[in-house]
Amino acid sequence: MRSWLGLLAVLGPVLLVSMDGSILFLAMPRISRELTPTADQALWILDGYGFAVGSLLIAFGNLGDRYGRLKLLMIGTAAFGAASAAAAFAPDAGLLIAARLLMGVAGATLLPSALAVLSELFTDPGHRARAIGIFAATFAAGFAVGPIAGGLLLERFWWGSVFLINLPVVVLFLLAAPVVLREVRARRPGGVDALSVVTSAAGLLLAGYAVKHTAAEGLAAGPVALGVAGVVLLGWFVRRQRLLAHPLIDFALFRDRVFTVAIITGLLPLAAWSATAYLAGGYLQSVLGLAVLDAALLALPGAAVLILTCVVTPHVVERIGRRTALILCHFAIAAGLLLLLPGGVGWYVASTVVAGLGYGLSFSVVADTAVGAVPVERAGAAGAIAETGNELGNALGIAVFGSLAVLVFRLQGPDLAPTLAETLRLPGLAAAAAEEAKAAFVTGLRVVAAVAAGLHAALGVLTLRWLPR
Repeated sequence: MRSWLGLLAVLGPVLLVSMDGSILFLAMPRISRELTPTADQALWILDGYGFAVGSLLIAFGNLGDRYGRLKLLMIGTAAFGAASAAAAFAPDAGLLIAARLLMGVAGATLLPSALAVLSELFTDPGHRARAIGIFAATFAAGFAVGPIAGGLLLERFWWGSVFLINLPVVVLFLLAAPVVLREVRARRPGGVDALSVVTSAAGLLLAGYAVKHTAAEGLAAGPVALGVAGVVLLGWFVRRQRLLAHPLIDFALFRDRVFTVAIITGLLPLAAWSATAYLAGGYLQSVLGLAVLDAALLALPGAAVLILTCVVTPHVVERIGRRTALILCHFAIAAGLLLLLPGGVGWYVASTVVAGLGYGLSFSVVADTAVGAVPVERAGAAGAIAETGNELGNALGIAVFGSLAVLVFRLQGPDLAPTLAETLRLPGLAAAAAEEAKAAFVTGLRVVAAVAAGLHAALGVLTLRWLPR
């Protein structure tokens, strides 16, 4: 009984970390009206959190091994609550971005620590497998219900409420954790290479800034130079990992084709899902004129299919195998994304249902495939890379695909402001200019959906050719 109570306590922070990766997708039109962020600031509000989580997951996993998982889990949860409160009351876009980055830093402490604590709680292999399955389903469900929860809150409260809902869960966990959880430490060789942590995080942030700024404002010497610096830092990071005795990321694992396909499958679907969910939120509200509650309700069928698929996939995989499941997930996502092209409410719902089937498959089989592709002694490193790939996929989807949509809008729109939200806020805006701006936004959404669908179809073919039967 104590073990299952511990699982229940751990699921709270896990749900928060995954929900906060997607909860702003329907909230961004409201935040844009209230805080008037620039185009690149809006993208940073969305994915600064994901960049922070993804770049620090492995580092905090190693720190938890050394200093105690429960201790890090408690500190991280408290910091997550404090950063959430700061985000809720941020007076401008810059401070909201800073608060989101702090939320990401705190969130990076929670996932690896929570999973390690669960492994300690459940000594029976069967119970442990069931608990980890519930853990994975909760994480996937958080991504799926995040936009819906945000929409429901915004129907009654101000935009900061999407962050304040974190606080009751934080308080309950801090009260329950010392009672139902035990401290966990693991003795691993080596420590955390601080230089690797700094260079990876700085490289990702600089490269992301360059992509966003160039898409929104055009080419400029300063952002391009920062982007080049970011790429150089990331290249140096990769080279350093190959020289370290105990690297932050073991890139040698990518020599295995099955492992490589699994990691890309963890990254690309989340990139496509986060970008299209964010853009579709703007489409439903700013183009079709739907209320935020109606937009949230339209996302329910896709979320239900995604969650149900996560639950039944382990049983399905026993019959069809992981290879077939991976292939199906890519072609289902590609088909779902293509259903966004015609436009309209019905096609949107159909898209979320079909793509939700693929997303659910990918969420459920990626970690198992990655871990199963490597020797047992390297399973921990493989699992950490899989988690990192998921989080970076969420951030890169907004950074790359979101920037592509911004670029299309800048080239196709009325050239009055860099985003649809900023254009529609202009005083005295002519009806023809408003329609032109909306049409450019829809074109951007369609371009992103088509490109993401093409990438998934290509990866499906690659999986078909690369993975052994």
